Amino acid sequence: MNWIDFAFFFYMFVGIYMLSLLIITNYSKKEQLFYYPKGKPEPVSVVMPCFNDSEHLGEAIEALLALDYPKEMLEIIIVDDKSSDNSVEIAKQYARKYKNIRFIQRKTNSGGAAQPTNDGILNAKYNYIAVVDSDSTPRKDALIKMIGFLQNDQKVGGVTCAVLSKPPVTFFQKIQAIEYAIIAWNRKLLDTLDAVYVTPGPFALYRKKTLMEIGLFDTKNLTQDIEIVWRLRSCGYVAKMCLDTRVESATPTSFKAWFKQRIRWNIGGTQTLLKYKSYIMKNGTLGYFIIPFFCMNLFLGLIGLGLYTYLLSRKIFLYYLTTYYSYIGDTSLFVLKDLSFSPSILNFLGAALFIAGLLFTLEGLGVMKQERFGKGNLFNIMFYIIVYLAVYPFIMLTGLIKLMTGRYKW
Repeated sequence: MNWIDFAFFFYMFVGIYMLSLLIITNYSKKEQLFYYPKGKPEPVSVVMPCFNDSEHLGEAIEALLALDYPKEMLEIIIVDDKSSDNSVEIAKQYARKYKNIRFIQRKTNSGGAAQPTNDGILNAKYNYIAVVDSDSTPRKDALIKMIGFLQNDQKVGGVTCAVLSKPPVTFFQKIQAIEYAIIAWNRKLLDTLDAVYVTPGPFALYRKKTLMEIGLFDTKNLTQDIEIVWRLRSCGYVAKMCLDTRVESATPTSFKAWFKQRIRWNIGGTQTLLKYKSYIMKNGTLGYFIIPFFCMNLFLGLIGLGLYTYLLSRKIFLYYLTTYYSYIGDTSLFVLKDLSFSPSILNFLGAALFIAGLLFTLEGLGVMKQERFGKGNLFNIMFYIIVYLAVYPFIMLTGLIKLMTGRYKW
């Protein structure tokens, strides 16, 4: 076996192993997926960082006002990061109209969501802190279903819920909606393994006391919602997820905006990995499972891209040489006996990986009750698996180049 065969075996094995682990987890923990500990209303400060989001800001504030939660126990803090659109005017209108809405405007743009979030936390009156994106709308029962995780276990430092896309309009948004549903389900499966590694910005819940203890959000990290969970875990806390409620987030409408967003996610993930690399094989679940699992998710596609590029380049080169010398030697370029349809173990593993990925996607959409994707829309699912996911290695490569050259920003 040469090195390229070994690399392919490793790539296929890891891919099938990770999918199999999650599928087995799904069936063994199925009754626990939608469980959440009952909570009781306690005062909560909701922090909403905002920058140039006038298109969604009003809807996001209205969703917070509509939460099934006592209004006297809820304060909403909107922190504007020096917007240049009319976000400030919208926020001020709501602050004037509702006594429980406060508005803070930064004098300079921080270049990310972490600093305005920290400003909101420092100005919060209450011990429970909910962080919400200005383009996201939590379901009415989100807060009351999530707070029980923090109330019932002091070791829980952060809580997230299912982050789904807002109702998709374009084909590109429909593909992203599939992805969001699968990620939400996947994150809950990790929760059953005590391995939640991110509390996404659209809606997450923390204790102010805990955040102050560990040092608030990292303003230098492009994915502060990943980094904060790894820091919580390194300090002895865990993160949990409530799959029985959700928040809907706006998704990019253009490929350019989507590509930029995903590069930022990959750069931030790599920053977090580099920051916590010393924890590998240390500190319980963080070092023994989360970091290796995160590495595989982050770099497995890049390995596949490298192998594919190598094989394609070699094939083109060999074809050129064959064509050239066949012409020089005046010999046949192609004869019938050269046709070969003999199966190989690599072809078998490739087919197995594709089938496992398809079944995994269909099962996830079923669990998340995304019927509009599972019935009569097989084309979207196949496009998601074959085309959409195939772009990710290029995103990772671009992100690594930008990170190494320092040419990146929020």
